Formats: sequence, C-alpha cells, structure tokens
Amino acid sequence: MTEPELVDVVVVGLGVGGEEVAGRLAEAGLSVVGVERDLVGGECPYWGCIPSKMMIRAANALAEARRVDGLAGTAQVQPDWAPVAKRIREEATDTWDDTVAVRRFTDRGGRFVRGSGRLDGPGRVRVGDQVFQARHGIVLGTGTRPSVPPIDGLADTPYWTNHQAIEVEQLPESLLVLGGGAIGLELAQVFARFGVRVTVVEALDRVLAVEEPEASEVAAAALRADGVQIHTGVRAERVEHDGTRFTLHGDGGAEFTAERLLVVTGRRAHLEELGLNSVGVDAAQRFLPVDDRLRVTDGIWAVGDVTGEGAFTHIAMYQAAIVIADVLAQARQTNAGPDASGTASVVGGAMGAASSLGASGSSGSAGSVPRADYRALPRVTFTDPEVGAVGLTERQARDRGINVQVGFTKLGSSTRGWIHQVGDEGFIKLIADADQGVLIGATSVGPAGGEVLSALVVAVHAAVPLSQLRHMIYAYPTFHRAIEDALRNLR
Repeated sequence: MTEPELVDVVVVGLGVGGEEVAGRLAEAGLSVVGVERDLVGGECPYWGCIPSKMMIRAANALAEARRVDGLAGTAQVQPDWAPVAKRIREEATDTWDDTVAVRRFTDRGGRFVRGSGRLDGPGRVRVGDQVFQARHGIVLGTGTRPSVPPIDGLADTPYWTNHQAIEVEQLPESLLVLGGGAIGLELAQVFARFGVRVTVVEALDRVLAVEEPEASEVAAAALRADGVQIHTGVRAERVEHDGTRFTLHGDGGAEFTAERLLVVTGRRAHLEELGLNSVGVDAAQRFLPVDDRLRVTDGIWAVGDVTGEGAFTHIAMYQAAIVIADVLAQARQTNAGPDASGTASVVGGAMGAASSLGASGSSGSAGSVPRADYRALPRVTFTDPEVGAVGLTERQARDRGINVQVGFTKLGSSTRGWIHQVGDEGFIKLIADADQGVLIGATSVGPAGGEVLSALVVAVHAAVPLSQLRHMIYAYPTFHRAIEDALRNLR
C-alpha cells in the first residue's frame, strides 16, 4: 500500500476558484498540492467567459456597423469568422494548452499533479498511485460539466456542447440550439450575426426563465430581430442524425432540422467521482452542500460551481477568498511546525494573509473569517442588449411573502436612451421591500446593462435606504440615470 506523503493542503480541481485558493495558500507559505485532470484555469478561460466574450465582442461590432444606416449614412458589412477563431485559439486559449497556467501556479510555490484526485479517507487524496495526507485540509474545486438530457437517440449523434461551439473554426450553415438559458442565447445571437441560420428550442414557456419576464421578452425580441427563430414550450423527445443533418423531434409533432445541434441544457457536478463516501459525505446529490465558510465537513472545503451557488467566475473568486482565510485561520490554530520531511508549514506571511483576508470580509470583526452572503449575487447575460440582475426577482420576493414595491422604466424613455436611438432596447426594474425601505432585487437591461448593474449591486448588498437612493446625484445623460426614474415609479 502506498505510504501517504504529508503536505499542508491538497486542492482537487484547479478551475478559477481552485487555482486561486491553491496559489494564494502556496504564496502564504503552506505546502500545497494542486491536482487537475483537464486544463488549469477551468472552464472560464478556455470555453467560457473569455472566448465567448471575444465572440460576442466581434458579433456586436457587426451589429453596430449595421446600425450605421439608422444613424450616420450607410455601411456594408461582410462577416468573417476566421479572425475570431484565430483570436480565441491564439490569444485566449493557447490552442487549449495550459502550460502557462501550470507555470503560473508553480511559480507561486505550488506543486502541480496532473490526474484525477479522489478522497481516500479523512485528510487523504489519491491521484493514481500517489496518496497525499493533508495536514490542514482539502479543497474541492472540481466544477461541473454539461448536463445532457436523456433524449432518445441524442447520445449516438455528434452533438455539440459549448466546447465544440467555442472551438469551431468553420461555421455551419444552420444551427439548432437546445436550451434557452444564458449560454444558449449568447451563442445563438453570435452565430446568427455571422450569418448562421439559428433556431432555439426551449422546454419552458420563455427563454431566460430565471430572470424577470420583461427581460425574457426583450432578449427574445432582440434575437428574433437578428433572425433567430425561437420556440418555447417545446420538449425534445427524439434526435436523429443522418450523417449530415440533425432532426430534433419535439412533443406535439414539432420538428426542426439543422446542420449542427448545440445542447446547452444546464450543468451538473459529478460527485460520484470524488470518493465522498470515504469521508461520510453523501455523493448522491446534485451539488456539494457547504456552510457559510464553504466547509463540506471537518477539514474539507469546496469552492466554485461544485457548490451549486451559481456557475459564475465571480462567485468562485468570492468563495475562494473565504476559503483561503478559513484554511489559514485553522492552520494558525493548529500551531503546527515543519514536518519531518521539511515541507513548509504555517509562517508569519500566512498569518498576515489570514488576518488581511478576514478583515476584508463582508461580515464579522476584523481578523475573523468572512461568511458567504449571496443576497446581492450579480449575474449578467451578455446578449445585445445585456441582461444584468441582482438579488430577488419580483416573483421570488412575492413567494417569500415580502411586501413588494416595483419600480419600472423603459431605457428608451431616458435621455441617454433617446440619444442612443438605435439599439436602445431595455429597462430598469427595481424590487423593494416596502417594510424595510430597501432594494432586494433589480434588473438592468440595455446596451450597458451589466455595467449599470454595479450601482444596483451596491444598493442591494449594503441595504442602502430608498430615501438615500432617491437623493443621490445621478450623472446626466447616462444610462444609469434611469435608476432615478425607476425609483420615482416605485409602487
């Protein structure tokens, strides 16, 4: 039996959150082993946030050029996917090679191990034939993978997930998108603006179903204006592929065909692969439940998408800061010295890092470990117009029995929206707790919806009184000035 190697911390999964935890703990003086079977950095830099926003930036440039006719004369546009694919390949992903990312981690003092990590009892992680015993803890940051529905015939076809859609070098003539969530709509709009005939099929009664109904309406109208066909309330029953084309059969006799099929129907964590039963944790769950310090159980933390708190890079980084502070605080309490092999243990730098991280937390006294608080979790769908949202929707607030006030204004009725003229679709919607006199949710849809959202995130996070928000000075003429109009319209 392999003799375990004693180290301070083992981080299994070096996605955005896991890499941050592992790197910062290594910089603080702990001996850290980082384990990753795929690419260091995870989904975001290779198939998510970074390359998809490069695609969106290019597609939006095409759309803006086409708007010249309504503002400043005439323009002709000839889409070309080649420079977009080249930029994704060379600038964003190094052709899907993580050599630079691995070096980034090891340069911070970490030790990298390529492979699949699995819990092997309390404090132990097995990677192939290697076994590590973690003195101070284990952090799980294994993320999620695309969740593919069990549709008859689908598994036997060459369907795409977001990975193939991001990696594509030659666009198809037509594309079926199964799933009308954020990823599905973003990619559908991009491909449509580059001349692909796109059809979106969504089982629910509207796209972007997690957001406000008004946001769904604006997003659907924008995509239809780009030529995208949207079919909601259609449940896929069977998929066929004849070697060149896909046929999707839906309930009620609906039938759709296209050269390619993109399946974006959600993501799931594969907990069965982590050996959780060896530490008394139930693996038959969709995500890993954690407390407000991201602890799964004693000596084990989780960070990022695997926690089920939202598949966002900013959530993973937010959680990473809490995990770093908690691991360092616990390491300080053990007051451990160097082990027999001479590996690093807790040093003064680590203690300073724990103190500074704790002091910057959202709650607790200076030096304490911050607690996770998702009341003001921001989210942005990067369609054109952008859909930014924070906190509760109107339906969620009413379902909780809150005395709700709603303020709404169309962006086009603001001075900046009127000036913008072409492509000014959007609105500001505010959800207030009338008894507490604070905002508990907000949606910002528009050309800069995600940027305008920042002011609303602060208002929700800090529980800024409505009276103060009403008496702020809002710069003129800006998109964010529409917040003032929505506040006046609170009912």
